[in-house]
Amino acid sequence: MTTPILADEAMSGTVSTVEQTIARRRAEGGGALIGYLPVGFPTLNDSIDAAVALVANGVDIIELGLPYSDPVMDGPVIQAATQQALANGFKLRHGFEAIKAITAQVDAPILVMTYWNPVVQYGVERFADDLRAAGGAGLITPDLIPDEAADWMAASERIGLDRVFLAAPSSSDARLVQAIEASRGFVYTVSTMGTTGARAGVDAAARILVERLRSAGCTSACVGLGISTPEQVREVLGYADGAIVGSALVKALTDGGVPAVARLALELAAGANELRPPSPPR
Repeated sequence: MTTPILADEAMSGTVSTVEQTIARRRAEGGGALIGYLPVGFPTLNDSIDAAVALVANGVDIIELGLPYSDPVMDGPVIQAATQQALANGFKLRHGFEAIKAITAQVDAPILVMTYWNPVVQYGVERFADDLRAAGGAGLITPDLIPDEAADWMAASERIGLDRVFLAAPSSSDARLVQAIEASRGFVYTVSTMGTTGARAGVDAAARILVERLRSAGCTSACVGLGISTPEQVREVLGYADGAIVGSALVKALTDGGVPAVARLALELAAGANELRPPSPPR
C-alpha cells in the first residue's frame, strides 16, 4: 500500500507515489517491477483487466501506453497492439476511463506513456487536470526533451504529477544532468538505442548508463527496453532501481489473453522477489 497523497501535498509537488514505491522496494532489497500495457488492447475492458492482473501478480507500478498513430519508438509487438486499439476506435478519453477503473481495483501508481503530440492536441493543462482527476501519477514522454517541456513542467508542478524523461547511452553528461533535474518519479534508462522489444540479453550499456546517472546525482533510475525474463529482472535490479517490462507482457496478452499476462507477471515478480529477504512468519 502506498501512502495516500493529501491535497495540499499534491499541489505542492512534494509527494510522488512512484518515488515512494521505488524507495520501499529498494529498502526491501532490489527494486521495483514496472509493467507496460497499451490501453484498449485487445479491447478496453481487457486492457483494464490485464493491468489489474499485473498488480495482483506482483507488478509494483503500471506503465499504461496511449495508442498513437505514429509510434516510431515502439517495437513491432507494441506497434501492432496499439494499431489494433486505434482500429477498434480508441479515443484519448478511454485512457482516463481505464485509469479510473484500474485505480478503483488496485493500489499501484499508474504512469501514462504517451507521445507528446496527443497531449498538445488535447491541451497540456486540461490533460494534466484530467490525468490527476482519473488517479494517474504522471507521464512518461519518450519524444519530449526537457528543453521543450516548459508547458508540461509548469502543469505537472502545479498539480503534483510525475514527469519521467529518458536517458540513453548516447546522451552527453550535460543531457543526463538535465534529465535528472527535470524528472520526478524516476529517470527512464534506455538499455539499448532503437525501438522497444524483448531481447535475448539486456545490453551491458544499461549498467554503464546507470553508473553515469548515479555519478550525475540520480537517485532513481529504472531500466527499460528489452527486459523479458525473471533472470533479466533480477540482473537489472542488481544495479538499478526498477526494471521495466513491456513487449513481453504485450506478447503474452496477444497470445494468451489476461491469464497469460497474469502468469508472466508472476514469473517476472519472482525475479524481483529473489533479491528481497523472505517475509517474517505471521
